[in-house]
Amino acid sequence: MNEKLPNIAIIGLGLIGSSIALAAKRAGAAGNIVAFDNSAEVRSEAKQIGLPVALVDDIKIAVLDADIVFLAVPVGVMAGVVQQIISHLKFGAILTDTGSTKRSVIDDINPLVTGNIFFVPGHPLAGTEFSGPSAGFSSLFKNHYWLLISENKTNTATSVMTNFCEKLGAMVEIMDADYHDKILAITSHLPHLIAFTIVGTASDFEHDLKNDVIRFSASGFRDFTRIAASDPTMWRDVFLNNDEAVLEMLQRFIDDLAYVQNAIKKRQGNKLFNLFERTGEIRRSIVDIGQATD
Repeated sequence: MNEKLPNIAIIGLGLIGSSIALAAKRAGAAGNIVAFDNSAEVRSEAKQIGLPVALVDDIKIAVLDADIVFLAVPVGVMAGVVQQIISHLKFGAILTDTGSTKRSVIDDINPLVTGNIFFVPGHPLAGTEFSGPSAGFSSLFKNHYWLLISENKTNTATSVMTNFCEKLGAMVEIMDADYHDKILAITSHLPHLIAFTIVGTASDFEHDLKNDVIRFSASGFRDFTRIAASDPTMWRDVFLNNDEAVLEMLQRFIDDLAYVQNAIKKRQGNKLFNLFERTGEIRRSIVDIGQATD
């Protein structure tokens, strides 16, 4: 007997939403794929590039027949989106999200979810600095982790989501929301905050110096500018909605930065060498588990 493929609805057609559509189409993971974006301009772009979805201009219509509804929108607006669609979801539908913070999303959405809807918070650890439908590609999730938040790995909704994400090429891990937010604060949110700050510092230089920073950018600074070119709306919402974990990690970083500053002032080369050696081990570990290439 052939497996019945889930109908999916994608709300938000940025990098992640459009990539879900492309990956699901490539993998044959979904039946109907219906999509909505609040921006008429984005919907027009999606139509122009031939995104393999049924585009609608009414968010309520988008979700009517969906077995899985993906919220691929900034975390700050998710509650408002759910308020619009919750009464239009069919019995037994799974609601999930792709947001980079989880505790705030859960706190915002759980009170809105009725008993006949299953909410499985999620976060694909994949992305680029680009946004919009044209930025999406079908292999975005391949060999990347897709984190799901669930207290029960074996419940039906979590199993359905695990199966679906794995079809897109992702590696699924189940974890606690608060643990997720702490991990992402150091692996994603703080690096972005540092990149935004460093590039912001360069943008405040006087005209000639700023121009020469741009002309003579070394690879390290260029990497920071790539990260700092990420969607400002999304990242504003991330920092405001994961503030506790980000501030904790930011304070740890400030303390470590003061240690380095003091070592440089006192010309304590052994302290600098030991730190750089230790950080090199982290890089090698990431390469060893296949999360980066050497």
